[in-house]
Amino acid sequence: MKKSLFFLLLSPLSLLAQPDSTKTEAPKKTHWYDHISVRGYMQVRYNRLLETNPKFKNEQGDKSIGEGGGIFIRRMRLIFFGQIHERVYFYVQPDLASAVNSTTQNFMQMRDAYVDVGFDKKNEFRIRLGQSKVPFGFENMQSSQNRMPLDRTDAINSALANERDLGAFFYWAPDKIRKRFSQLVADGLKGSGDYGVVALGVFNGQTANKPELNNQLHAVARIAYPLKIGRQIVEPSIQGYTGNFVMPADMVNTGVKLRGDKTYLDKRVGASIVVYPQPFGFQAEYNIGTGPRFNASKDSIVSSDISGGYAMISYCLKYKNQAFFPFVRVQEYSGGKKQEMDARSYSTNGLETEAGIEWQPVKCFELTVQYTIGDRKYEDYKTKNNTQAGQFLRLQAQVNF
Repeated sequence: MKKSLFFLLLSPLSLLAQPDSTKTEAPKKTHWYDHISVRGYMQVRYNRLLETNPKFKNEQGDKSIGEGGGIFIRRMRLIFFGQIHERVYFYVQPDLASAVNSTTQNFMQMRDAYVDVGFDKKNEFRIRLGQSKVPFGFENMQSSQNRMPLDRTDAINSALANERDLGAFFYWAPDKIRKRFSQLVADGLKGSGDYGVVALGVFNGQTANKPELNNQLHAVARIAYPLKIGRQIVEPSIQGYTGNFVMPADMVNTGVKLRGDKTYLDKRVGASIVVYPQPFGFQAEYNIGTGPRFNASKDSIVSSDISGGYAMISYCLKYKNQAFFPFVRVQEYSGGKKQEMDARSYSTNGLETEAGIEWQPVKCFELTVQYTIGDRKYEDYKTKNNTQAGQFLRLQAQVNF
């Protein structure tokens, strides 16, 4: 009896000692570094198998093509990114294997350094500040990590060296479409990423990692929408930019005649259509405009018309856990390249053709084999009447991490 009374007296105390299952724990404090992630990729190439003309080169794209080229690290990217606040996102991407020219390689150079500031909780309206891709052209927006052909085309990529510049860009897209843009990349369908349904912006106009030279900004606008038609997604877009480009003194040979202020109208308008490979894919872009171009008969840089584009067919074949992407692309271009010496003049003789296949045995590794057939004329002050035709087989291994 005494023992039962003793336990009866202790029972309220024991209840107090038990943890309160209804009590909520205080949320854990997060730190800035909890919101930062790191990813990247590396590409290693060799371009000289079955080569027919070592003088056929591509200064704009892969500087290891042709004589003097060997095994080459095309890209070694590290990407630091994170949503550090519900309305603030940051993205920094250096390249640890930039080629300054055909003889100076593997320098670190900034590619992207920007922040996105959202105006609403879903960040459907946002502004991007810093150095980033200028919203012009689908393949310019598409990461080289996702592109099937090894290089971008002359016609679209000649608009902007490294596709980037310092600027401020406004993007808008509904939350549903933002998720669709992201899913096209996540599902391995070679998407471009989220550059909005509507994009408006201003940028320096001298291209990435170059100082502004005329205190006048370029303006750009783009509209794109990924339409879902059955199980297929079709993405049309239209874009354009305008501004004044100043030829840098170190990019002009002595003896070349220039306009007094070295300034040239730099404008383009283009259209794109993308049918994502499910399993058949199609992609085409074309742009026209005006820009600086070397004129060999006058030894001068003049304003000249620009035109060109490409078309590509592709296929996505899934086998067990592997993926194969065969593709064929043709391209043409006539115009100058403002980012090259003397605004080098280019013209393709007929259509240049690239055919290849990308193999993904696992998500973190890809192997691409591509055969290129080209015939083009490119001239600057020191190299006139320079027409080169050639064919070669290219190999690339890519690691994603």
